[in-house]
Amino acid sequence: MGSMRRAIRAIAVAAVAATVLAGCGAGGREEQGAGGASDVGVTPTSVRVGAHFPLTGVAAPGYSEIPTGTRAYFDWVNARGGVNGRKIEYVFRDDAYTPTQTTQVVNELVLRDQVFAVLGGLGTAPHGAVLDFLNSEGVPDLFASSGSLLWNQPAKNPMTFGWQPDYEVEGKILGQYIAQTAPGARVGLLLQDDDFGRDGEVGVRQFLSNQIVSVARYTSGAPDIAPQVSQLQAAGADTVIGFTVPSYTARSQLAAQRLNYRPQWAYSNVGSDPTLVGGLLSRLSQGQAGAAPLDGVLTTKYLAGPEETADPWVQGFSRVWAAHGNGEPLTSFRIYGMSQAYTFVQALQAAGPQLTRKGLVDAVARQGGGVDGFRGPAFPLYRYAPDSHAGLGGVAVARLQGGATVPLTPVRLTSNGAAPITDASPQEQRPAPPPDLVPTVTPRG
Repeated sequence: MGSMRRAIRAIAVAAVAATVLAGCGAGGREEQGAGGASDVGVTPTSVRVGAHFPLTGVAAPGYSEIPTGTRAYFDWVNARGGVNGRKIEYVFRDDAYTPTQTTQVVNELVLRDQVFAVLGGLGTAPHGAVLDFLNSEGVPDLFASSGSLLWNQPAKNPMTFGWQPDYEVEGKILGQYIAQTAPGARVGLLLQDDDFGRDGEVGVRQFLSNQIVSVARYTSGAPDIAPQVSQLQAAGADTVIGFTVPSYTARSQLAAQRLNYRPQWAYSNVGSDPTLVGGLLSRLSQGQAGAAPLDGVLTTKYLAGPEETADPWVQGFSRVWAAHGNGEPLTSFRIYGMSQAYTFVQALQAAGPQLTRKGLVDAVARQGGGVDGFRGPAFPLYRYAPDSHAGLGGVAVARLQGGATVPLTPVRLTSNGAAPITDASPQEQRPAPPPDLVPTVTPRG
């Protein structure tokens, strides 16, 4: 299978490259005028950024809203002059959450559209399929929309950076909370059978290994996970931790209802958006599911949600969405996209006016992490450094109730492996948003 994927990718690259090279200067770059751009995809007045998302297919619910938030925030920044006089051109394409289609889409973005960078590519398997290509082409691959540990390999993949908390970090903090608050719990794990589930399990086992009575795994694309839920019930699991995407969170809840199985559920933040899961569950059950199916569920969070109307960052993003949105409601997925775009604007500012691909990735590694690094709407700190391309380093544990999240812990910070878990100190708390919601980062070094 690996050799077949490589062959398909090579054919796609060659086909797109032939078209591009017919109309471009040496090396496939567009010829620049006397004003000159600093690098591919950059002119004195613009910078072009690409992205791939599932706009159609099974993963489209929720995830297709992320780039609409990103675009709205870039439009907001552009209306205020852009970054160093450059407007951000944002091009996102549909990959249907299919790795082979992701390969084709990203090849087009890089070789035909000549994007300067790829931002927020969604999904471990889809984005993993283009990891080698982006790094071999020297394209900044910033802030992948996934918590996989694949994005933190600076020696192997120097152009790639994560953004959200990785699944091991999330699993550690959630596992520690359950071990402390329910030391006698019989724990079952419901895991997507890929890096998402495996990384989450590594984190959970640091604190709950002796309490785990069953591990049930499902394959993405499976139409039914009732057998996995039945396995957990038969094992006597009274607490179930799920590293599931939204559609499988809904399927697990529907299966549990039909089995009359009522454990304490805990889900990764990836799959615990109550509005989305509630809608999916209603469709799967043909309207028979309860009105608030995730009430009482434990989860984690690192961004404020749209229901938190008193939060200053939510208020700011509401203004952005009112000015540049598409008329649909502001959702947690759109806030995610805006938050990611905010970090990208900080990276552009840190790279300075002479914008180059190498300069951009160096700026993120040099000044993105820690208390003095990029700060914004996310609760935890970033872990960026020359030897770390890991994103946010923590989460808070919360309970879902009435469509909102009720915090149960402060923001907790950690890293991978045996790194300790600590509560965020006052200086590690997120700042208030700037009045115009545009950051100001001065290049260093």
